Amino acid sequence: MEQGLELEGYNPDLHADPAVAFRIRVGESEQEIPFHHHRKGQLILALHGGIACEVEQGVWMVPPQYAVWLPGGLAHSNRATANAQLCFLFIEPGAVNLPRSCCALKISPLVRELILTLAERRKTQSEPAQMARLVEVLFDELARQPVEQLQLPVSRHPKIRAMVEALAAKPDDRRTLAAWAAQFAMSERNLARLVVKETGLSFRRWRQQLQLIVALRLLIDGQQVTQVAQALGYDSTTAFITMFKKALGQTPGRYLRDAQTPASGL
Repeated sequence: MEQGLELEGYNPDLHADPAVAFRIRVGESEQEIPFHHHRKGQLILALHGGIACEVEQGVWMVPPQYAVWLPGGLAHSNRATANAQLCFLFIEPGAVNLPRSCCALKISPLVRELILTLAERRKTQSEPAQMARLVEVLFDELARQPVEQLQLPVSRHPKIRAMVEALAAKPDDRRTLAAWAAQFAMSERNLARLVVKETGLSFRRWRQQLQLIVALRLLIDGQQVTQVAQALGYDSTTAFITMFKKALGQTPGRYLRDAQTPASGL
């Protein structure tokens, strides 16, 4: 990631500031930060493009205007799309009332601008009292942001991992639960129970969530709605649009237009 000199070598655990923000531009190829952890919590806001965050029990795909929240001490990896524009916000543990587990948040325009302002004023070394007031307002609003279901529950169970890898590589795979059970030499009922136990979702709902994550990545990469529908094996574009709108509250066409609007000032 083209993080800039102000983030290069920055170790959040060496600082006790309540909040520190950085604006980041990703290079022309997808970039990944391998598994790591730090004492401070981290909010990663996507301005343009997207970022996928993986923890032990799930994967979050964050599109523009959303953020992923990673509590302090949680091991995670980050994978950003090419040319993505992001904000990293490091938060001192206990400084703000946010969920204790990893989650995706829908970020309001006000919170977005507060984070951007914090990043800009940090570079200009604004007065500590001004920064403190800005952070106080940010924390008040940040605690109000709604949680969105943009995660794919996963586990270390080899059968779940095998399905994740196969469906991620070939998302139009329409194998039934019975077919997967036959491949794993187990009964359909036992596999259904295993999926629910390991992911908290039924097989049908879990596979749909995986397809949504893949669809977000493909849309961010610039593919058209019809192409994404075909890639996911939908019989019609309309069926894909219906699924997408039910999950995210807007059509993929509207989402794609929003995702292709770069953030100003970067």
